[in-house]
Parts: sequence; structure tokens; C-alpha cells
Amino acid sequence: MTAVIVEDENIASRRLANLIGELAPDIKILAQLTSVESGLKWFKKEKQPDIVFLDIQLNDGYGFDILDALDEHPPVIFTTAFNEYAIRGFKYNGLDYLLKPIDKKDLENALSKFHKLKPVQNSTDKIDQLRSMFTKEYKRRFMIKIGNQFITFKVADIAYFKSNDGLIYLFTNTGKSYPVEYSLDQLEEILNPIQFFRVNRKYVVSVNSVVEIHSYFNSRLLLKLQPKDEEQIIVSRERASNFKKWLDM
Repeated sequence: MTAVIVEDENIASRRLANLIGELAPDIKILAQLTSVESGLKWFKKEKQPDIVFLDIQLNDGYGFDILDALDEHPPVIFTTAFNEYAIRGFKYNGLDYLLKPIDKKDLENALSKFHKLKPVQNSTDKIDQLRSMFTKEYKRRFMIKIGNQFITFKVADIAYFKSNDGLIYLFTNTGKSYPVEYSLDQLEEILNPIQFFRVNRKYVVSVNSVVEIHSYFNSRLLLKLQPKDEEQIIVSRERASNFKKWLDM
């Protein structure tokens, strides 16, 4: 069996190749490519491998750009530095992803799945679904009406959103608050999940606003945010594990 690795970080590429050699010595690595450009050139002139390990975000574009240029492509195992929360629930038959830094056990499971299923070409709709998760345009700014005046806030200037008495408030990094016409459920959909996390039924917080994390009883977490909020902000037990992964703890 043969494989190609497309990864723009040399250390990560070498480590993946070494792990493949340990776990599946029957797989021959034909090439270790570092960019969309080198990938396009290689696949244009070489015979396709049995499997491709493809980094989603490369220095000169997306790994999807390589797949788009091929009439047909072999099964793909995607690799990504995005945390698991950002791609939660994405597990499809014959299509897998590995979270970097790649865990040996995760790679072993992915290879086992590949060998057992003997997957055929990944379907276009599945590729498109994964593509949308990484190329989706998230909200960049909010326009707030104050009296007869409109003020615009960049997402980078927002610390968190809070539900209070049936209204949702935007809190800026400087501690000012303004009502917004969105529910927390809607905010979860339009905000980049790399930057924002819904910790409970009342708060959606920015990664930059979290300054302290403490263990709390019943497997929950107690947060200290900046700017400070008068309420205790508790990460629910159901969300605590994903919250830690979101922060890459």
C-alpha cells in the first residue's frame, strides 16, 4: 500500500511518517509534500496513492484545493490544528480527521478503520461539508443602535455575550455592555467557534476573555473573565470536557 502526506510543517510531517512506519509498516510513503502548489504538481504527474494524509490549512491555501483539481482522488484522512470543538461531530464513514499534534492511538484507529472498510473515493458531499466548516465566513462585526446612533463593534473587541432577563447583552473588552438582537443559539451559529464558546445557558465567551479557570464541584469549572462579571460563571459538567479541548488544555 502507498500513501502521500501533504503537510506544511516539516516536524509534523516527519512525525506522522514515523508513526505510520511504526503502526503500518506495509504502507510506503511515496511523497511528503508541503503546499497546494507542490501537491498539484505531484498528483498531475504521479500515480495516485492508496491513501492521502492531507492538512486542511496549508501556507498557500486549503488542502481542498488539491482535491478540487483532481477528477478522482483516493481516500483521504484529514489532519488539522483546529481543536476538536470546531469540528465536533464530524465523523463519516470512510472519511476521518486527525487532530494535531497527532496522537498515536488516534492514528492507529484511523488506519484500522481504513483497512477494515477498504474505503472507496470520498463522496463529494462529505468533502463539501468538511470544507464548509473551515472556509465558512463567520460574523466579523456587530452594529448596535443606541438612540438614533449606530455603533459598530469588531468581534475582536467583544469579551462575551450574556443572557439577562430575557435579553442578550454584548460586553466589550472595556466592560461596556449593549443589547443585541440575537439569541445565544443564533450567536453560536454566526460566531467563529475557534474564538467563542458557549459555557452554559447564559454565556458565550471569547477565548481572550478567560483569565482564570478553577475546578468546581460536580466536575464543573469556575471561570474568571476580563472584564469581570458580577455573577459566578460556571462551565456546566456537560460542556467542561469540550471547553478544555477548546482552550487546548
